[in-house]
Amino acid sequence: MTHQGNSAASRDIAFHLHPYTNLKAHETVGPLVITSGKGVTVTDETGKDYIEGVAGLWCTSLGFDEPRLVDAAIGQMRRLPFYHAFAHKSHEPAIDLAERLIALAPVPMSKVFFACSGSEANDTAVKLIWYYNNALGRPRKKKIIARAKAYHGVTVAAASLTGLPNCHRDFDLPLAGILHTDCPHHYRHAEPGESEEAFATRLAANLEALILREGPETVAAFFAEPVMGAGGVILPPATYFEKVQAILRKYDVLLVADEVICGYGRTGNMWGSQTFGMKPDILTSAKALTSAYLPLSAVLVSDAIYQACVDESARIGTFGHGYTYSGHPVSCAVALETLKIYEERDIVGRVRALAPRLQEGLRAFRDHPLVGEVRGTGLIAGVELVADRATKRPFDAALGVGTRLVSFSHQHGAILRPIGDTIGFSPPLIITETEIDTLLFRFEKSLADTADWLVREGVRLD
Repeated sequence: MTHQGNSAASRDIAFHLHPYTNLKAHETVGPLVITSGKGVTVTDETGKDYIEGVAGLWCTSLGFDEPRLVDAAIGQMRRLPFYHAFAHKSHEPAIDLAERLIALAPVPMSKVFFACSGSEANDTAVKLIWYYNNALGRPRKKKIIARAKAYHGVTVAAASLTGLPNCHRDFDLPLAGILHTDCPHHYRHAEPGESEEAFATRLAANLEALILREGPETVAAFFAEPVMGAGGVILPPATYFEKVQAILRKYDVLLVADEVICGYGRTGNMWGSQTFGMKPDILTSAKALTSAYLPLSAVLVSDAIYQACVDESARIGTFGHGYTYSGHPVSCAVALETLKIYEERDIVGRVRALAPRLQEGLRAFRDHPLVGEVRGTGLIAGVELVADRATKRPFDAALGVGTRLVSFSHQHGAILRPIGDTIGFSPPLIITETEIDTLLFRFEKSLADTADWLVREGVRLD
């Protein structure tokens, strides 16, 4: 592809450093420049429309043209476009939103801390955990356990928690004291004949062994997404969180629920924690909190953690953490309107009603020669492509099969997410049954194109 002159694409290549992109390839390939959006579709600079099958980055829950969110932002811009929360300052949008989130929490929570992104929220959770244990006189209880294939963000601490090698490689991560335990993916990691329940039992035992090996007096917290999103849409096996939480309670290890993707209805409940029986001490959220219209994240903390922070800040003289944009009034106003829309339109009920259409529609591809596993819940799903269905043999990563399928999906008017060779689906929560059917049809055409491409490339399929 050639980009010439003063086009948006050529200027992007000249000036824009992209996140999560092969920077060398981008110099040749260039960007897909999106210029507008309406409902569940976005339009590129040539006028071509696409169903946004991943809601941007799992986030644009109310679609791309919700006027109430625009009006909420404009109204707040006119009243108070910015104020901060440092040194006893506040404003009504942050106060109202904190109150609303505490009322919505899946378990009793005490306070809300605001940041701008899921990464910042998880970094904040790490710092709170360390601060909490110092306040309790436990300076050694600082290690934090996450999971292989977890995704918790890309700031220094959050990227250390993230269990994806490319988030560590050549960034000199993870930090010391960040540990990883098993990925709970039954399809990939269960032993032959091992049931989901037996797999969960083994993983809980491995977690306990890790805690004992490190020393329970040194292990502070366990981070977990209810559904592992960017690691491949991996659902926990049956009884997993029940067994893991028993281990955490046994050794006084905090549970942090990373609800950045799952929160606000994605799994068919307001929180993924409700879907999978998690009872967190800290909950982090972002993305759908504002339908991604403005940056905002929220960290909810238990009263025990809050009270320890109160005591430590009294001893030190301040709670020395925060961001200029913590609880930005415009973002908070948009979040409040987003939550009102979720309630008024019963978005959670809508997800429950629509989920079978997406999940059963994707499961119809289970017998396709390229499909190893289809997994999902609510309006989030993943389709894992394999070279050999019988042995689960993956494709050579150098082939980039998932990326190739997504490039075909662009041709057919659908934007999907390649996670290695797993294709991620997470459409806006306002999608209709007809639009789901269209998305499935475009995926089917893309799958067929991928199979034809593999044949032309001479790739052996078993």
